[in-house]
Amino acid sequence: MEMYLKAVLTLQQFAPPATVSKVAEFMGVSAPSASEMLRRLEQQGYVRGGTEGLNLTTSGQEKATTVVRRLRLAERLLTDVLKLELPKVYDEACKMEHVISDEVEARLAAVLGHPATCPHGLPIPGEADSIIATRPLIDVGVGQTVRIASVPEEDGALLEYLVQQGLVPGAAVDVEGVAPFNGPVTLRIGGLSHAIGREVAARIRVR
Repeated sequence: MEMYLKAVLTLQQFAPPATVSKVAEFMGVSAPSASEMLRRLEQQGYVRGGTEGLNLTTSGQEKATTVVRRLRLAERLLTDVLKLELPKVYDEACKMEHVISDEVEARLAAVLGHPATCPHGLPIPGEADSIIATRPLIDVGVGQTVRIASVPEEDGALLEYLVQQGLVPGAAVDVEGVAPFNGPVTLRIGGLSHAIGREVAARIRVR
């Protein structure tokens, strides 16, 4: 249930509007399964539907924010302290998030130095003073240089690919070309050129 609330919150922030089909894709489940879970969340007062997509209620927003905060603090612990590889971090953090208490959450934040973002570059609620404006890499024009702000946290296979290409938060990227007819985007990272698909470029946020 909690991860569905996180899905709605994440989609509202980075890919609005949040819809049943988007939530299903985010969670890796069928649309009917997502629809049933969202119906339960609506009955419990966490989510409400509308013509402009799904929205979190006040209680849903509070619960989703707590889930995301604990998840991303756990991700920081796994990378900064335990040195776990980035593609493995999200799944392990999901297992930990459910058992983190208020006290442990506060101590984790203090021990980690109150980090503003998770290892994927996404803001940690309650730590980031403000959310820095970002845009999808696919929207960057040819000849521009940008810096990667964040990458998707929930797709381990994609993360493994991005790490191999050097497409990680903080990396500087030059957009060398965009092929026509939905062709790939060519990037220069660390002196090397890489071609990535448009769908991948759309999921990377830059500033």
